Amino acid sequence: MASWTFFENTWHEGNPPIMGPMDHAPWLGSTIFDGARSFEGVTPDLELHCARAVRSAENFGLKALKTAGELEEIITEGLAKFPTDAELYLRPMAWATGGFMSPDPETTKFSVSVYEMPMPTLDGISVTLSSFRRPSNEFAITSAKAACHYPNSGRALREAAEKGFDNAIMLDPIGHVAELATANIFYAKDGEIHTPVPNGCFLNGITRQRMIKLFTGAGYKVHERALTWQDFTDADEVFSSGNYAKLQTVTKIGDRDLQPGPIYLKARELYWDFAHA
Repeated sequence: MASWTFFENTWHEGNPPIMGPMDHAPWLGSTIFDGARSFEGVTPDLELHCARAVRSAENFGLKALKTAGELEEIITEGLAKFPTDAELYLRPMAWATGGFMSPDPETTKFSVSVYEMPMPTLDGISVTLSSFRRPSNEFAITSAKAACHYPNSGRALREAAEKGFDNAIMLDPIGHVAELATANIFYAKDGEIHTPVPNGCFLNGITRQRMIKLFTGAGYKVHERALTWQDFTDADEVFSSGNYAKLQTVTKIGDRDLQPGPIYLKARELYWDFAHA
């Protein structure tokens, strides 16, 4: 995997050592990141991903060392190291080296990694219901895209894989659907689109917000509301949105098989048109 990382004002090829065992981040988990994409020569919503990285750092108690615009400039430098049509993941990251339980913001470090990551195929994914739940903001810093949230997603994915599924729908603390382990989720029923309303237990994803705007602009009714597992199992179509794959159709939910439907296909058309505009 070809990769470059910007750290301490220099680009490093490969996987440079940027943390030590005495640093706060590997010890107590004070790491935030964001992820954007470059594919087919476009980098949709890059400025929004950079702005969220800044917000995540501040919400987590770190110091934002670069503005969103400065992060975008660094990423643009990194993109120039790859062919224009390369499929890449773009990851600004920040962490603390000092502090005890709480990170010391004055010890914040940052890096920006740009590396090859192929876009997933269009085959679709299978999903099951996870026994693990998303935390509310009383239990975790859910206003930041923080690395410490992801072990919970990891165990949901392991549980799903043991059942023969690709991904898992996770509920919020009171039993409503939050999102997949790795992405936001939508369903279509009778020509209208439904998605969980952001309630502080999952990130209101940038691709999710973009799709709501695109759907609304195309004349679709989009409902953001509290949803149940049964709402999804009874749906005409189910699909996800997120930075890694942008949009993926769900071809199996629980014991029910589905086909890519017209609204999912329209979603891909709308997003790709937006990305290339």
